[in-house]
Amino acid sequence: MGFFDDIRALFALVPEARMRGYGPGRFSFNSSQGRCPHCEGAGVVKMEMNFLPTASVGCEACGGKRFNAGTLEIRYQGKSIAEVLQLSVAEAIEFFTHQTRLRRPLEALRDTGLEYLQLGQISPTLSGGEAQRIKLVTHLLGGLKSAAIERENADLILRKAPGRPLPRDLFVLEEPTLGLHIQDVRRLVAVLQRLVDAGHSVIVIEHNLDLIAEADWIVDMGLEGGAGGGQVVAEGTPEQIAADPISHTGRHLRRTLTQQPA
Repeated sequence: MGFFDDIRALFALVPEARMRGYGPGRFSFNSSQGRCPHCEGAGVVKMEMNFLPTASVGCEACGGKRFNAGTLEIRYQGKSIAEVLQLSVAEAIEFFTHQTRLRRPLEALRDTGLEYLQLGQISPTLSGGEAQRIKLVTHLLGGLKSAAIERENADLILRKAPGRPLPRDLFVLEEPTLGLHIQDVRRLVAVLQRLVDAGHSVIVIEHNLDLIAEADWIVDMGLEGGAGGGQVVAEGTPEQIAADPISHTGRHLRRTLTQQPA
């Protein structure tokens, strides 16, 4: 998501790091300069077991910290790079409270319900839903960033090409609420709304009624699933779909809309 580059850059600016000639690459566990040579930055070593699957055990050389001793000696605000990567997203927001470039993506992760993840959590330990939300946040940040740039340059664009619409992005998402708790769905809806407010378009293929109820326009496919579907049953606002007597979605959506606060 880009914030790892900013974290490494902060460590490279620490006076002791500059005295030693450490650049940002030194604080990457993919770098031969900074990583533990024994586990090669993995934090674990694999052990071949006779007649059993290969087992992974914590690296004794670095204690699972993934970096060599020289790299761990550099501290930013009292923490080594390994300790920073062990912070949860929520903890990192507080730790980097004055670093706007870092706080923005961290807050986006929090807003999609991922505040409990560790910064250095490796991909294989993520669930499918977590991995999907991280990917979604990456796209959301790109869309919000482009919108901010467009706002800053709007006057210049309009002067050069009067009447020309500002560029916008189209996001197509498939079942982004899969596996999410209802509170996380509401967080996700708020993040998607930020994209729409920024002028982008969002198309979602979805069955979650809480998300459907927040849509500007719904295209309901059916009547049934599989071979019994494929036809446009109804289209319109959530209220119009809820009032349609044929739509199965509308029948359930009516209950969702009546439960929502006015």
